Amino acid sequence: MIVDVLTGGVRGGTAILYAALGETIAERAGVINLGTEGSMLTGALAAYAVTAETGSPWAGVVAGAAAGGLLALVHAVMVLGRGANQLATGLVVLFLGLGLTSMFGAAYVGRAISPFQPYPIPLLADIPWLGPIFFQHDPLVYGSYLLAPAIWWLLYRSRVGLTIRGAGERGEVLTAYGHSPQLVRYLAVVTGGLLAGIGGAHLSTAYATAWFENMTAGRGFIAVALVIFAAWHPLRAVGGAYLFGAALALSPALQARGLGFNQFALDALPYLVTIAALVLLGRRRSNAAPEGLSRVFELTPAK
Repeated sequence: MIVDVLTGGVRGGTAILYAALGETIAERAGVINLGTEGSMLTGALAAYAVTAETGSPWAGVVAGAAAGGLLALVHAVMVLGRGANQLATGLVVLFLGLGLTSMFGAAYVGRAISPFQPYPIPLLADIPWLGPIFFQHDPLVYGSYLLAPAIWWLLYRSRVGLTIRGAGERGEVLTAYGHSPQLVRYLAVVTGGLLAGIGGAHLSTAYATAWFENMTAGRGFIAVALVIFAAWHPLRAVGGAYLFGAALALSPALQARGLGFNQFALDALPYLVTIAALVLLGRRRSNAAPEGLSRVFELTPAK
């Protein structure tokens, strides 16, 4: 059962991990996007629809990324271009995504697709315990293994990452060096939406292999919370995402073995785990927040 839960943690946490990594980039640039849930939803629908029409889940991933990025661009325009409050705008963008996917997704409920299939990595997949947990998954899971350290390197070991973090800390310094902090924030928010869209694509074309209304079920909000849990560090977000995924996998693992537990309590468990983690670590982690995020809670737009 432990292997099943941990395997489910990796598989179920991948969609959240993509969204959390994207939100890490956006928040490092000084913009919080509560509309990440909406980007995941639109990405899930776009990926499923394109996969259904073309038969190619890879084309679906591209469509999901584009849809998530476009919705994030709406958030960026409202917040950075018009000076709207980031928290309120994020919720508006979320409901926009929910409405659009409810309207256009009805035609794809119950429609079959050719989803991503698990691809066991030769030799590694045969390692006891580690093989099933990490090396018997679909390609998007393997992609997330590479993405998390790549984003860490981008943020902390490259000039591009220094520019992103500068936009979230002291935008006026970037201006003095001839860079536009506004443009950096635009690109960071859209990149976050792209990755959230890929997370949604994984959810519909690899994890659930189905489309139904509001299928993300709060995963976008969990991703935003994980950024705080991980202290805005992409590698720490991996553990948080897999923890949530393992909590999701616990219920079917218990049911498969005939162990009776309250189903409603099991369904609430992943969210209770997230709340507990934030209560225990939130205050400590808040000290690591980019300075630019303080403007969000002061209700003043970034300049």
